[in-house]
Amino acid sequence: MKQNFTVRQGALDGVEAFLNVAEHRSFRRAAAELGVTPSAISQAVRALEARVGAALFIRTTRSVGLTEAGERFFARARPAFEELVAASGAARELGQRPAGLLRLTVPRSVVPILLEPLIASFCQAYPEIEVELAASEELVDLAAGGFDAGIRMGQFISPDMVAVRLTKPFALVIVGSPAYLASRGRPARPDELREHACLRLRRSNGALAPWSLNDNGRSIEIAVSGPFIANDFPTMLGAAVEGLGLAQVPAPLAADALRTGKLVAVLEKFVPMAPGVFLYYPSHRQIMPKLRAFIDHVKGRSRAAS
Repeated sequence: MKQNFTVRQGALDGVEAFLNVAEHRSFRRAAAELGVTPSAISQAVRALEARVGAALFIRTTRSVGLTEAGERFFARARPAFEELVAASGAARELGQRPAGLLRLTVPRSVVPILLEPLIASFCQAYPEIEVELAASEELVDLAAGGFDAGIRMGQFISPDMVAVRLTKPFALVIVGSPAYLASRGRPARPDELREHACLRLRRSNGALAPWSLNDNGRSIEIAVSGPFIANDFPTMLGAAVEGLGLAQVPAPLAADALRTGKLVAVLEKFVPMAPGVFLYYPSHRQIMPKLRAFIDHVKGRSRAAS
């Protein structure tokens, strides 16, 4: 039957005491260095010898030496213990100051309009933090993927996550190119979308997302059809600019194309509002300083923009 732990519980007890006695060849000097009594050191070493199953020291009234078993144990335990101490120090350092690798999973659409200026200012403010962005439309498991946090539209975030707002709520606009609208006409009502080429989004679970609209305060969903399917909003936006059909995308993503006339908004009074984009992370997890620094930076930028 498989054991729960490769190393038995308590197997490391007494190792630090043993190493100090072996280095000083003295129980008394080892006790002084560790700030305990010589009897406490003796008890720790005896317990270690009992677990190992061999005498580790040769003791006389005048001196302390290592047995052959003690020499072998010392040769392998000392570098291993030093590595443990160094590992603890490295982990403690990351737990005390903003440093290390901050991994974020984000959708492609938020990188150019939101994260590029935010990440640039954050990296300048915290030079000891490396930021890694994994751009994907999939709703990944943060813990399983080794991510510190994620960024998503609010409606896709699990309720057991802590969410920090990055943007205000925004509209999900319906847009088309001037050339497309000239050839196919502008829809005036939601039911007319069935007569148009509508670009569709395939969600990470494989389903095609319906278009959401707001009809006098009533939320409705329409299963549209069209010649093109993408799995992210930037690709859909590019297809709309090329005149393949109408697309429903977040307003901030379409802002430049609308301003320059590459796209035109339609059905404006029927577009719904999305809750916005949020940074999210597990609520049960201790926040490392690197993530706390990023959260504070986000909040600071939000206050400055409002």
